Amino acid sequence: MTFFNSLPIRLLAGAVVGAALALSISSGTVLSLLTQATIYAVFALGVGLLLRQNGMVSFGHALYFGSAGYGVGLLLQQQVMPAELALLLTLLGLGLGAFLIGLVIVRVPGVAFGMLTLAIGQVFYLSASRSRGLTGGADGMNIDWPARLFGVELSLLLQPKGLFLLSWAVLLLVMAGLTLLLRTRFGAITEAVRDNEERARFIGIRTLVPRAAIYALSAMVTGLAGLLAALNTGFVSPENLHWSLSGVALMMVVVGGYKALWGPALGAVVYFLAKDVLGDYANHWMAIFGIALITVIVFAPTGLAGALGQLLRPRAAKPARRTAPAAH
Repeated sequence: MTFFNSLPIRLLAGAVVGAALALSISSGTVLSLLTQATIYAVFALGVGLLLRQNGMVSFGHALYFGSAGYGVGLLLQQQVMPAELALLLTLLGLGLGAFLIGLVIVRVPGVAFGMLTLAIGQVFYLSASRSRGLTGGADGMNIDWPARLFGVELSLLLQPKGLFLLSWAVLLLVMAGLTLLLRTRFGAITEAVRDNEERARFIGIRTLVPRAAIYALSAMVTGLAGLLAALNTGFVSPENLHWSLSGVALMMVVVGGYKALWGPALGAVVYFLAKDVLGDYANHWMAIFGIALITVIVFAPTGLAGALGQLLRPRAAKPARRTAPAAH
């Protein structure tokens, strides 16, 4: 089955799974946990996209996660535009800002790039913590959502089932959109630049813009997760900008694997399940998760998604041995 024929089937299967979870789970607490896991799956998807297509590790993507909440919150405070337009402008503004930043920082290779993203993120974290008049400082900021959003009553949208289904739908659509985009010439160019930038330049590819575009795209995906989180809590604080949040997302990417597009989303689900299950039995659950993380890195370098792919991939049939003709 070709890719374009199978993608609608995958989307339909994902929609069925999401609907089944929403209908079968009656506990609001469990649905809230699944909603958080889904939101962070979108976050991890953005971090994983940067690693997958640019080969770069970011410790500062919480900048875009938190800035999305602050951006839409500040726009809604002005009451000069509909909330839907505020969401769109926030996302586009994040993409443009990330592209301009990317034009500078993607030139920096390796560990230095990660440290640079960390430094930029912490500058915004400290600015938000100290700008009490604009962002509420360390106390954070409430977001004044309208009574209706995209024609749906907000009270209905904020119910556990409604918010889970919305987050799940966003995750599926983002994964489908990225899958289609990365199958185009743009995806092939970014992979060529990632694998050997010098060779890509030799054959005439301008490498800076594609790398900055991937950085901006990953920032927009992360910002989309930030908007969902702001809708979920109705609140944003400087903690949403802290580097530790980027570290958590990176752990999800490592556990799930970044070579498969759905790997980071799987890592987010595993992280939240481990946090919920292990947290009930151990106060130091993070240490247990850290041991599991080391185990995955050592025995499954491609993450859980890579390990599952190898298990589910049908093994090629071994060629039959040729027998020598009998001597006459």
